[in-house]
Amino acid sequence: MPSLLLLEAICIFLFSRASPCLSLQEVHVSRETIGKIAVASKMMWCSAALDVLFLLDGSLSIGKGSFERAKHFAITVCDTLDISPKRVRVGAFQFGSTPHLEFPLDSFSTRKEVKARLKSMVFKGGRTETGLALKHLLHGGFPGGRNGSVPQLLIIVTDGKSQGHVALPAKQLKEKGVTVFAVGVRFPRWEELHVLATEPKEQHVLLAEQVEDATNGLLSTLSSSALCTPAAPDCRVEAHPCERKTLETIRELTGDALCWRGLQRADAVLALRCPYYSWKKVLVSHPTSCYRTTCPGPCDSQPCQNGGTCIPEEMGRYRCLCPLAFGGEANCAPKLSLDCRIDVLFLLDSSADTTLEGFLRAKAFVKRFVQAVLSEDSRARVGVAVYNRELEVVVPVGEYPDVPDLVKSLDRIPFTSGPTLTGKALRQAAERGFGIATRTGQNRPRRVVVLFTESHSQDEVAGPARHARARELLLLAIGRVAVRAELEEITGSPKHVMVYTDPQDLFTQIPELQRKLCSQPQPGCQTQALDLVFLLDSSASVGPENFAQMQGFVRSCALQFDVNPDVTQVSLVVYGSQVQTAFGLDTHLTRAAALRAMSQAPYLGGVGSAGMALLHIYDKVMTVQRGARPGVPKAVVMLTGGRGAEDAVVPVQKLRSNGISVLVVGVGPVLRESLRRLAGPRDSLIHVATFADLHYHRDTLIKWLCGEAKRPVNLCKPSPCMNEGTCVLRNGSYRCACRGGWEGPHCENRVLRGDAPNTRASRHDPARQQPAPF
Repeated sequence: MPSLLLLEAICIFLFSRASPCLSLQEVHVSRETIGKIAVASKMMWCSAALDVLFLLDGSLSIGKGSFERAKHFAITVCDTLDISPKRVRVGAFQFGSTPHLEFPLDSFSTRKEVKARLKSMVFKGGRTETGLALKHLLHGGFPGGRNGSVPQLLIIVTDGKSQGHVALPAKQLKEKGVTVFAVGVRFPRWEELHVLATEPKEQHVLLAEQVEDATNGLLSTLSSSALCTPAAPDCRVEAHPCERKTLETIRELTGDALCWRGLQRADAVLALRCPYYSWKKVLVSHPTSCYRTTCPGPCDSQPCQNGGTCIPEEMGRYRCLCPLAFGGEANCAPKLSLDCRIDVLFLLDSSADTTLEGFLRAKAFVKRFVQAVLSEDSRARVGVAVYNRELEVVVPVGEYPDVPDLVKSLDRIPFTSGPTLTGKALRQAAERGFGIATRTGQNRPRRVVVLFTESHSQDEVAGPARHARARELLLLAIGRVAVRAELEEITGSPKHVMVYTDPQDLFTQIPELQRKLCSQPQPGCQTQALDLVFLLDSSASVGPENFAQMQGFVRSCALQFDVNPDVTQVSLVVYGSQVQTAFGLDTHLTRAAALRAMSQAPYLGGVGSAGMALLHIYDKVMTVQRGARPGVPKAVVMLTGGRGAEDAVVPVQKLRSNGISVLVVGVGPVLRESLRRLAGPRDSLIHVATFADLHYHRDTLIKWLCGEAKRPVNLCKPSPCMNEGTCVLRNGSYRCACRGGWEGPHCENRVLRGDAPNTRASRHDPARQQPAPF
């Protein structure tokens, strides 16, 4: 039990010593009105002949921190005063056990001097003898003042916990014509402040902890006597309901315990249940009215459109906090527009995996999008379909040309749940999502399907996506980062995918979607045959994070090609502490499989050798036995941070002289000289400042690869012949002259019978042996 009492005593002590972070005065008005009160306090001005004396409590009950806040309040008030010998004069007293004159009213003639002197005041401590200080002023007057020939203003800043009587001297001062403001600090005793203040009390009692509010309240009271004036004639003083709080100590019954009392008989005691109490600090509320000046603000006319929030600033200015997709204009006016002729079908996932929350998020995105980009003269038409087990076109394309009607129709779309059959939905969208096609060719607007999903499909999507693209539909997709790979497979390009991590970031995709809808597709080289090897620097000089950036980059590049054995074959090699083939040219037969394997490539660390890695590609990757196809253009794209490339000059030359194109992508703020020597012909070097900037150079790399894929090839470079066989060109074909002991089209078979001849010639016709595209 004693330990509990000790803990409670500690809590009470900490609470009593805490800084007044609690709101001891609350003006019950809107946040906008609070902002107007703060602005008005900076616009008011006192320029009449006036004697102002600050009486600052410097006792121990205040503490040094609250004394500094009292000084700050006095300095803020001085910013509103026209301080000069003929107009406003300012002086200051500090009181504790005794009153101490800091400076008389005639000491300083400028605001700057007064503020500097107030700032330099030193906390003195002592008892709280407020009554003694008032008696000193009652008998001695305002030192340096004008003997009552001008209005006298006394501003007492105290916690209201005087150790003497204050009522009589305060009454006598007020009877002599002194206007008294009582301003509380720390945890003020409001009852005493009301005794000190001039009538009406509500207008002369303030709280220094809320500096702008207190300054406004003081000047609002003075403006009624024409001593102070607001900066604008249409500003007005109004009473607002407010609540003030006092921190008080109360005794509370905590419980009872067994105790013993002696009796008159010396040899007897009486056992009783005795109560015990605890003391606690509580806040007691005092409702009142606060008089404050507010001026018409720049936001009163509600200048921000489309749900924007107006934020008032100084000098009558404002700024608009705009919803996403409406930023950039002063008043949140629509900035985007679809000025292209286009039919857009939003395809929304309404499956159980997406959840109701995700579905509502998708609807909100579509609503915000059409509000942002559609206008009366827009040539775009919009429709909406939802899917889970089946596709349902809930808003046919072009049915609602009026945006408000379109938004209302979106609100009526229900969430239906069910399995996530995205592939089936894509096929159905291609067949009936845009209604009956009555216009063809140049007469038909561009048709776009915008898929919105947050979950993986439960059916196959690659085939239906190819079917949709074959019907001249542009596929765009929006979803979470977790489904990026699937969305890239559906759209056929990372450029057509928009992902988000935080739902709050979703609406930032609206401008990006608008740009993608009206941009024209760029012709690529997906139908060109190519054997392509990506070589990634996986050494310690690169680091795992940058290596992951390179992985993402090569995945985005691979998406630009039709990966299959008949068109483009892709391989990935990494080098660091060793050289490792992540997968060969003939390992993965589909783009999806190659993309997954690229994501799983290992980070090796260690010290890398680009030269050894390039020789590895020449000897063990770009060979017929490892899937390389004779007569097909071959290219190596090497991504490196530059270190470890000093030994790569000869291997690069060996690859190029054998018909293998090499492009070097060097990453770093400065292009190393060792990489410059690898440039070779045909601008085969790309310099990138940082790994994060790689994606800016993807189009340049793809353009280079497409150019290399169209170059004429030499069937014997690199040599398709194995086991030191010799490639011989003949009549548009080639043959392999095999060394003794070997035979076969590429000298791949060892001769097991008898003595083999010195050489065997095996004629190879690539037109007959290779698939049609070659």
